[in-house]
Amino acid sequence: MEQISLQNIRQSEGLIDHLLPLKHKLEQKVNLKEYKFDNKPVNVSNNLLQRLVLSAGLSLPADRDMNKVHEIIMSKSGLRIHVTTFSKNKLHNLWSALIKLRYESKEVNWNNDAAISRIINYEMLTGLEYLMQDDNLENWLSVSTSQSRTATYGQIPFLDLHIGMYEDDIPATLNLNGRDIPNTQILIAGATGSGKSNLLAVLMQEMRSRTVETSYPVNFLFFDYKGEFSDPANKAWLSHFELDDSAILDPIKAPLPFTPFKNFSGKVQGEINLYATEMANALCAIDNTRISANMSNRLTEAVIKAYKKTSSKPITFKHILEAYVDLQTGKDKDKDDSIKSVLKQLIRSNIFNTVDTIDLINECFIVKMDSFPKDGPIAKAIVYFIISKLTSIYETLPKQGTNTECVEIRHFSIIDEAHYMLEFDNKPLRDLIAIGRNKGLSIILATQNMDSFKSKYFDFYANAQYPLIMKQQSITDSVIKDLFGVSGNEFNEIKEAISGLKLGELIIKNPTAFALGMGKKYKKIQTTHLI
Repeated sequence: MEQISLQNIRQSEGLIDHLLPLKHKLEQKVNLKEYKFDNKPVNVSNNLLQRLVLSAGLSLPADRDMNKVHEIIMSKSGLRIHVTTFSKNKLHNLWSALIKLRYESKEVNWNNDAAISRIINYEMLTGLEYLMQDDNLENWLSVSTSQSRTATYGQIPFLDLHIGMYEDDIPATLNLNGRDIPNTQILIAGATGSGKSNLLAVLMQEMRSRTVETSYPVNFLFFDYKGEFSDPANKAWLSHFELDDSAILDPIKAPLPFTPFKNFSGKVQGEINLYATEMANALCAIDNTRISANMSNRLTEAVIKAYKKTSSKPITFKHILEAYVDLQTGKDKDKDDSIKSVLKQLIRSNIFNTVDTIDLINECFIVKMDSFPKDGPIAKAIVYFIISKLTSIYETLPKQGTNTECVEIRHFSIIDEAHYMLEFDNKPLRDLIAIGRNKGLSIILATQNMDSFKSKYFDFYANAQYPLIMKQQSITDSVIKDLFGVSGNEFNEIKEAISGLKLGELIIKNPTAFALGMGKKYKKIQTTHLI
């Protein structure tokens, strides 16, 4: 029997919203009423819900009414049911056989994706209706199942992210973790209104959907400068990433639940001295503060003195300020200078806790940033010190897992409006890229203009696997020439392509053309519409 292709199945309109009552009902049954901070409640994934309702629908023996199948309204935005919904545990053949069995007496063109999509959505919605009635869900859950993990569960998932369609209607994918991929950094440049937020959502949804049901889930930390993803009005977006609003960290409501400072217990003094110099540079950089050599030395000494006071355990901004004032003389103790001003702002804002109560790597978080001026010291401090914290965590992790096909990706750091963090010498960000390269770290940097990614401090283009270029407010010729290595007619062609991009469109390098030395040096992609 010929197998049905389940690679391009569209969702029906509002499918995820329809599944939410079942999700809540199911989570109420399997979760405890109370959890300690180091335990997490079960979050039922969309893939699992879809398999559950599809199983329930296909289990019902009633004759299928094809008129009702044809009445199913498909998603106007073209949202797909993720292929991992069917490929989990290598059950693709079984799903295909069950579907054909239920429709063996019907005339169905099994080569027609639209027809298959309607059938699958019909079965899901029928199964959903059944499970929400009476005690059907309880009876369904009471069926005994094997709790053993399968070989598939333990395998590293291949992250070939489907982000949209090429011009010739071919699926556009980004291979993030193949063994031959040198790095997993993604750069996104797009002006306001180009579709940048939607592209970020598609990338996060793909990462989570492909991995959340494996033993190698990819988590992310997203700095939400515009507040879109942390807005209560957009709460439904979180279900795309297998999250709920507990993932949102709002520094205005409560300090971020970790300390930004390193713990040097058991370390040599030289490590503290080096860190103190970096910290002094950071406190000046986040507010573009120009200070004298004496002030810089005093600030460095203040950090060292603060660590002596805590016996090398994590310090606070208040510790640094107190030590800095102690090092001043005479009337200077009562006067504010630029360093005191920055430290007092950080103390008043109370943006960090004094101890760690969350795991930044093994959970997903969205940091709400829209309450702070984007170019101000508080917003910069939040990103700077969290990146620094991630760097210190990655230093302690073993190398990423590998297999014959791909490597493990542990975590994504996603910085929107990244240009605010690229305009100065951001050492923690450079260190994080270097240290995390073989530890399973990836970074997505999104900004409004291509120019931001190349500065006197660091060339992010040279270190990125995938620069994704969307509509630009202005186009700098030298950046295009450096990025694509083109001139003459090829340069003009790419510049014209960028100028003509519409909402949700982007261009990407065409590696085949570079390898062959012929053909267009770019490809255009229409991004999947998600939010």
